Amino acid sequence: MSEGYRLEKDAIGTMQVPIDAYYGVQTMRAHENFNITGQRVHPQFIKSIVEIKIAAAMTNAEVGVLDARIANAIIRAGNEVLNGKFADAFIVDTIQGGAGTSLNMNANEVLANRAIELLGGQKGDYSIVHPNDHVNCGQSTNDVYPSAGKIAVIRLLNQAHVALMQLENTLQKKAEAFKNIVKMGRTEMQDAVPISLGQTFGAYAKSVGRDVKRFQDAAAALSRLNMGGTAVGTGITADARYIEKIVANIADITGLSLSQADDLVDATQNLDEFVYVSGILKSCAATLSKISNDLRLMSSGPRTGFGEINLPPRQNGSSIMPGKINPVMPELMNQIAFNVIGNDLTVTMAAEAGQLELNAFEPVIFYCFFESIEMLTNGISAFTAYCVEGITANEDQCKEAVENSLGIITALCPYIGYTKASSIAKRALKENKRIYDLLLEENIMEKETLDKSFDEVLQNLSE
Repeated sequence: MSEGYRLEKDAIGTMQVPIDAYYGVQTMRAHENFNITGQRVHPQFIKSIVEIKIAAAMTNAEVGVLDARIANAIIRAGNEVLNGKFADAFIVDTIQGGAGTSLNMNANEVLANRAIELLGGQKGDYSIVHPNDHVNCGQSTNDVYPSAGKIAVIRLLNQAHVALMQLENTLQKKAEAFKNIVKMGRTEMQDAVPISLGQTFGAYAKSVGRDVKRFQDAAAALSRLNMGGTAVGTGITADARYIEKIVANIADITGLSLSQADDLVDATQNLDEFVYVSGILKSCAATLSKISNDLRLMSSGPRTGFGEINLPPRQNGSSIMPGKINPVMPELMNQIAFNVIGNDLTVTMAAEAGQLELNAFEPVIFYCFFESIEMLTNGISAFTAYCVEGITANEDQCKEAVENSLGIITALCPYIGYTKASSIAKRALKENKRIYDLLLEENIMEKETLDKSFDEVLQNLSE
């Protein structure tokens, strides 16, 4: 054994571990095997798995399965991790084979070695506190890993939920501010009929509001844990009293509303709830991307595009074209949406690929979830603060587009009939004249009546 290392043994053989390391041999093997993304496991995942370990030690001591002295040392060690210590001891890559065993053992070894120290021993002396026999007592990777992942995702969803509510509120404020500004509505990228800018932004707020509700539903869908099921959901190696109490103790420690799945076998092998939640993330991404597309179109120009709204300038838009400003925040939101939608496909395929009593592909599912939710949260916050809050309207441009459009004739059909309206529209397009002027020219409506009709149409739109 080299100086500065201790020798640890597992079922594969022996391996040198840095003498001061709180992780052990199984973590070392995972670190060697899975140098994939260069990213360590998400901090929220580490937090949730340690909370589960604390709850398990507490529950096992409560039912008399685990010596209280050992359980208390594990709980103390866990609380130290939750308070920010030993973060550098969690070294496994976020993508790993083995259905998450690497992370589970990383947590088991760190807590065991710290508990050993607290009991007066030396790291690596597992005769005092054993990673499997004590820290992992009554558990399996197959119930710990998905349960910890769910808790982490719920917390991240809660953060995203707050960001979405802020965006919904900001959009609603814009809807109120723009309610008296009439613009040209377009369908299939062609002039349609007038609509108020407030109505447009009000629709955006409504669509985001539905995402707010769906994020609540997503968190609820993930709140049922398979803890107590151990390897395949049958609870093998776990005390019956422990199985009954473990989820309630986890709920107390995490402060979350959690419950035990009513069928632990089903909850261990089937991941359809992850597909459901991933679909909610995808739906949100699609909504935000569509809104971003609209904002880019409505702000296009500034002189040769729609030019109906102004987005806050955030940075120079070109290294060669002076004065050019690009819609960078909507573009950011588009790209986030593309990534989230791609992650949804990965989650779907991983959930489908499970076999028999276990799905081995949860690591990539949680990797995608963490990435998608954090990108959405950060992106939504930036989009709200740096784009939506500062949007202003070009009222004159909106008014001119309405008055010069063919679409205004639709609103006058009740006054002059569809056939005559169609004839006027065709002539206006051919001769490049305003609808308003042609109606007067052909004596279809008196000026006073026409002005009143126009005013009524516009007034109705802005109410």
